[in-house]
Amino acid sequence: MNRLAVGLCLVAVVGGAVALATLNLGTAPESPWHVPPYVVSLVGKYLCYAILALAVDLVWGFAGILSLGHAAFFALGGYAMGMYLMRQIAGRGVYGNATLPDFMVFLNWKELPWYWLGFDNPLYAGLMVVAVPGLLALVFGWLAFRSRVSGVYLSIITQALTYALLLAFFRNDMGFGGNNGLTDFKEIYSFPLQADATRAGLLVATAGVLGLSLLLSAGIVGSRFGRVLIAMRDAESRTRFLGYRPERYKLFVWVVSAIMAGIGGALYVPQVGIINPSEFSPANSIEAVIWVAVGGRGTLVGAVLGAILVSSGKTWLTGALPEVWLFALGGLFIFVTLFLPAGIIGAFRRRERAPLPAEKLVE
Repeated sequence: MNRLAVGLCLVAVVGGAVALATLNLGTAPESPWHVPPYVVSLVGKYLCYAILALAVDLVWGFAGILSLGHAAFFALGGYAMGMYLMRQIAGRGVYGNATLPDFMVFLNWKELPWYWLGFDNPLYAGLMVVAVPGLLALVFGWLAFRSRVSGVYLSIITQALTYALLLAFFRNDMGFGGNNGLTDFKEIYSFPLQADATRAGLLVATAGVLGLSLLLSAGIVGSRFGRVLIAMRDAESRTRFLGYRPERYKLFVWVVSAIMAGIGGALYVPQVGIINPSEFSPANSIEAVIWVAVGGRGTLVGAVLGAILVSSGKTWLTGALPEVWLFALGGLFIFVTLFLPAGIIGAFRRRERAPLPAEKLVE
């Protein structure tokens, strides 16, 4: 792992977020240096996607586990945060109910479901952001890796998992807002969500979490544990023959990756203002894989770069030519697969390691 690249990425992410927040809060709206609030929220959303991409790269790039269901962990973390934000409304909704969210009043719910209890406490909500994706990953991973499910079969199962959750959360009787999801948030930790200072604070907090996630991932893959992961990815049977238990290594990195994705989802919700079942869509998980492929699988920094580049391209293209985006995304994946199999970062690395031409050696 290139420590210099990780360090530069960390400085760029955190420094850029602080600079944007400062230009948003410290300059007048008529100033040419002023950054509008919508740009702050948009960049914050990109950084949340980068956390998800980093989580995918950790399991795919270093453990060889191609997950097509990581959007499930991202969405579960988002729903946990959304439930906390809904409880903060406390009687200020359309129906003025001090206990039930508006959608429950509309659907004639008489009392708060047991699994909503405790979400008025920010510490409990934060615990659920970590625990729910982590426990699901632990159970799923223990069953899958213990049975030695791998390759395309594991990828299909992860996609089935997120699709099953998509269908479940669409149901009104699940108590999560059905098709509309959770929205109309007003404040987070007593700070109004519409305030510029809150948006800027969320951006900087997201950049900080992304930086910590990057350092944690680099620490994992740069350790002895990481070397075993890479050996397991390249030759699992040989690694097992040497006395290692690949399922234990896979399970650990799988759970860490799921928790990371869940935290990214929790930071995503207050910045976009809504969470609904569409976040479970298998297409979102596939898009996250494309981010990693574009940036460079197994590079960490490439995952962050790919998520930001592709997401910003999506924002521009869906605004200019919305009907073209899916074709462009598919074409991008084909192009990367054929001409940049190691992604953007991988192409630069190959160029650095390329042998000098003969005339240069003579000189």
